[in-house]
Amino acid sequence: MQKYRIGIIGGSGLYHIEGFTKQKWVKIKTPFGIPSDDFLTGELSGREVVFLPRHGRGHRILPSELNHRANIWGMKKLGAQWIISVSAVGSLQAKYKPCDIVLPNQFFDRTKRSFEHTFFGRGIVAHVAFADPICEELRQILHKNAKALKARVHNGGTYVNMEGPAFSTRAESLTNHRSGYDVIGMTNLGEAKCAREAEIAYATMAMITDYDCWKTDEEHVTVDMVLANLKRNAEQAKAIVAKSISQIPIEPNWPCHSALHNSIMTGKEFWPAKTKKELEPLLKKYL
Repeated sequence: MQKYRIGIIGGSGLYHIEGFTKQKWVKIKTPFGIPSDDFLTGELSGREVVFLPRHGRGHRILPSELNHRANIWGMKKLGAQWIISVSAVGSLQAKYKPCDIVLPNQFFDRTKRSFEHTFFGRGIVAHVAFADPICEELRQILHKNAKALKARVHNGGTYVNMEGPAFSTRAESLTNHRSGYDVIGMTNLGEAKCAREAEIAYATMAMITDYDCWKTDEEHVTVDMVLANLKRNAEQAKAIVAKSISQIPIEPNWPCHSALHNSIMTGKEFWPAKTKKELEPLLKKYL
């Protein structure tokens, strides 16, 4: 029987979730290069899980250095059919306060790395639907459990993905604020795009750490501020993840799990052997 796992991508501290047992670090080689770190497999809340520290243990990788294709390919290879992403973000609206949680349902792309956010090319063309980039079913599970645990949680919103590593200029921050966007971060869009192509259900749990710099009556964002507020919210984030995992279905049968159906334009007879081999974990059911 196929072993389906639930993926978790986030800060290194998340693998210290109480009850995360049978832990084993697994090294994965990918055709897209080196992932952020080894993958930690184990059991949590009665389910098989696989965890990846997004920036590597010790936080050694810049957001713009993240190899999203390698990270998501490795997750898929290890059987991940769902991914819960936990990440720090800045608030772009006054109603989102530090230590609040936002569950975005949209992204706005301010990166310049689109080609690194797709598995396709090299002889195989695919265009997945991405109008709704977050898995709605997984997002609602996270929302229900965040509310049950009395978190200050906001259901929905637009995540602006910038590149960094510097934080926003005030002009950029004010533009994003006035445009009505909700939060800003540097990492999740590439994950979401690759996860959709890999037919993995993906949802973001965005942890507010600061007000970016649009709000002039607040202290400007600093690394110390981000780390302090992440630490304050860490236990709540772990509790939401652990509680949500037990409520994810056993079988991957949500719409995201068939995202490639009718999305591949290149006829199978034209698929280059090398590219087909590289994409085997994604294309297995279409071969």
